[in-house]
Amino acid sequence: QVQLVESGGGLVQPGGSLRLSCAASGRIFSINAMGWYRQAPGKQRELVATRASGGSTNYADSVKGRFTISRDNAKNTVYLQMNSLKPEDTAVYYCTHQSVWGSYWGQGTQVTVSS
Repeated sequence: QVQLVESGGGLVQPGGSLRLSCAASGRIFSINAMGWYRQAPGKQRELVATRASGGSTNYADSVKGRFTISRDNAKNTVYLQMNSLKPEDTAVYYCTHQSVWGSYWGQGTQVTVSS
């Protein structure tokens, strides 16, 4: 089992910034991918960004140039720096940890972009 603890969500005005963090603990395979998905009301969960333990990254087109994913492998922690936030970024953001041993999800953190 892998436990994921997320933090950093909240309310921000359009154009503002937030930083999400997610720390993983438990049975962690050295080769893995960590990242973020989001789900807005009435919509399906969608990819935001992922970063593999080897360094490769994957971003949704809608966040390229605004969001940056990074990770500290020694701490098993992934970060999502979100800049130039838009109202359409409002969603519950879920951290994920994926490896050959399975896929795990955090409890989600709410991000609301509103004036």
